[in-house]
Amino acid sequence: MGGIRALGLMVFAVAAAGFVSSAIAQPFPNQPVRLYVPAAPGGPTDIPARLVSQIIPKLGQPGVVENRPGAGGAIAARFVASVTPDGYSLLVCNTSVLAVFPAVSASAGYDPIKDFAAVAKVSESYQILVLNPSLPYQSVGELVSYAKANPGKLTFAHTGPGGLPHLTGELFKALAGVDILGVSYKSGGESVAAVLGHQVDMTFESVTILLPLIRDRKLRALAITSHERTPLAPDLPTMIEAGVPDYEVTSFNGIVAPAGTPPPVVNLLNKTINDGLATPENKEAIAHLGAISNPGSPQDFAAFIAAQHRKWLQVAKSAHISID
Repeated sequence: MGGIRALGLMVFAVAAAGFVSSAIAQPFPNQPVRLYVPAAPGGPTDIPARLVSQIIPKLGQPGVVENRPGAGGAIAARFVASVTPDGYSLLVCNTSVLAVFPAVSASAGYDPIKDFAAVAKVSESYQILVLNPSLPYQSVGELVSYAKANPGKLTFAHTGPGGLPHLTGELFKALAGVDILGVSYKSGGESVAAVLGHQVDMTFESVTILLPLIRDRKLRALAITSHERTPLAPDLPTMIEAGVPDYEVTSFNGIVAPAGTPPPVVNLLNKTINDGLATPENKEAIAHLGAISNPGSPQDFAAFIAAQHRKWLQVAKSAHISID
């Protein structure tokens, strides 16, 4: 009797092992893929998340968007960094979350390089330097000449200490060798309104916010922050062309997974997202956001994130910017 029982236990054990092995061998994905957004619905990071959520089903499972705003994006970032690295929980990241916030806050609670595996870059956009058209400066060179002769007299609007628009202005000050005063507002819209209302002289803001006002000649555009001229505003010189060496500011959106996510899973997600972004419909959707799609490999995106973080860390240190 004992032999029969032992044989039965062996058969059960073998069957159970086979079941577990079969479960492990199931191809990715075999359940919904969740995209965690570090911002509220409807914003510039949420919209790319919705776009990617419509690409994920090409893998045979739904893409589910979950918004977890708060703490400058750190709540979502900390959460995704801590979950099982299996490809089912992804962070919809941006410049602020993976490059700027950790650069200005020692208490961010995550390392943008060590805690995540880069998956795919979704989009890149740029900022434009604009001023009130009543001011006499017709070029960046004229603006810089005045600023050098009159330190501290010119002002620029930004969206608060430690944010990307603030650091964008600080980078301009450092590379152009000028002293201009930053003035903080609650949003990009308020910053632009302050320029329109003559409360401040200039601001750096996104293409989508500014282009309609530039076309209506309510604001004067001097240069764009891209490395090369962009189809988003082909007539605008870059800051580098305008005489500010090495000046480039890009705002990106992308997808990262927890560190340790298996490379085959990362590569599959990368290929699927890149292929989805290449469709005419999605290219048009990204252009509607005032952005372009420039996809590459996970390794390309990882190097890009690391370079962006190093850049803003140096700017923050040089300008003594910390929000802790």
